[in-house]
Amino acid sequence: MDESVLINFIKTNVPNVPIDEQSLLLIAKQFEEKNLHKDEYLLKEGKISGYYFLAKGFLRVFTFDTDGNEVTTYFYSQNRIVFDAASFFLKRPSSEYIQAMTDCTVYSTNFEKLNKLFHSVAAFREFGRQMIVNEFVAYKQRTLAMINQSAEERYLKLIETNNDVFQYAHLSHIASYLGISERTLNRVRQNATKK
Repeated sequence: MDESVLINFIKTNVPNVPIDEQSLLLIAKQFEEKNLHKDEYLLKEGKISGYYFLAKGFLRVFTFDTDGNEVTTYFYSQNRIVFDAASFFLKRPSSEYIQAMTDCTVYSTNFEKLNKLFHSVAAFREFGRQMIVNEFVAYKQRTLAMINQSAEERYLKLIETNNDVFQYAHLSHIASYLGISERTLNRVRQNATKK
C-alpha cells in the first residue's frame, strides 16, 4: 500500500498542528487500501458506512425517491474523505449508495479504529474535526442552493467547484443532482454557453 498519498492529505489538512512521522505512520496503518472497478459499490443501502479516503477516481452518491427513481445526492473527486456520517457515527444502515464512476483507489477504516486515533493522536483529532466541518458546510451550501439559487446558478457553481463531474458523470446524474430534468439541464447548458 502506498501510504504517501493518505499521509500527504492528512498533513495538508492540519497545517497549523504539528504532527510527527511516527504518528502519520500509525494513522496510515489503521487504513486498508481497496480498489474498486467502475460501477462497483463502495457502500450499499442497508450496510454500515466505513470512513474512506478517496485517493484516486470519482464517486457518485445516490438514493431512490418514493417513486423508485434514482436521485444523485453528491459527487466526490479524488483527495476527499467520503462517508455517510449518520450511518458511520450512529452505526445505522445507510439509506444511500456510493458507486464508483471510474476505477478508484480508496483507503478505508472503521469506527473503532478511527475513534482510537481521535483519542491518541491530537493532530488527527484536528484533522477529523476539519473533515466534518468541511462536509457539513458543503451539505449546508447545497441545501441552501436548492432553495435560493436558480438551476443555472447551481449549474455554474458545479462547474466552478467540481468540474470533474462533467468528465465522469452521466447527464442524467448531473440533472438529478441539480434537481432538474435532463431537458432543463440541456437548456441551462446552452444558455450558459451563450454568455
